[in-house]
Amino acid sequence: MPAKPTPQAASRPKRERKENAARRRRQLLDATARSIVANGLSRTTLATVADEADLSQGVAVFYFETKHRLLTEVLRDQYAKYETLWNKTLAQAADDPVSQLVAIVKADFDKRICNPSTLSLWFAFWGEQSFTPIYSDIAQEFDQRRTEAILGICTRLIPTDPDRAAEIADFIDTMIDGYWQYMHLYAAQYDRGKSLARVFRFIGMQLPEHRAALDRATAGN
Repeated sequence: MPAKPTPQAASRPKRERKENAARRRRQLLDATARSIVANGLSRTTLATVADEADLSQGVAVFYFETKHRLLTEVLRDQYAKYETLWNKTLAQAADDPVSQLVAIVKADFDKRICNPSTLSLWFAFWGEQSFTPIYSDIAQEFDQRRTEAILGICTRLIPTDPDRAAEIADFIDTMIDGYWQYMHLYAAQYDRGKSLARVFRFIGMQLPEHRAALDRATAGN
């Protein structure tokens, strides 16, 4: 009589299937992002994704069922990467509000999130928010947490003037959005380094009482 498999041996196939499924999903999400950059949202299909991933179209259907679901998960995945990055950057920075503000702004210009391919991906989805409410819902969910983080930092910088803190936080968000758009549309004239430096100069003008600390924290950027 053959020996019964041990509990460890029995669990191994389940773990391997789970790991293989995670790899396939990752492979399809990354392939979809590349297809969107190359073809745009409207011309990205399950077929273009399958070709990009070097998998059968049936595999894409098995894991995501429809193009809409696949695109939705790509946007959620991109935001999750972004949120993980700025949270990690904040966690590694000193706890004073100047260092925290410098850290969260620098995260927005990190090449892993802010580069020609990812900017094309961001703007492809943002251009469809009015027509696809789920894209807008995802963006608002993630953007709200980042907006609250910047507002909290600015409030620590100006604890006696919450209105001014809120206004400066909004200015920073809006300015970064503008530079992302310029880098996307006019890549030859705008790059990450110069755009980041201009944002820091603007912040220094808005917070003259913290200008010296800001200059020290941004030296070499």
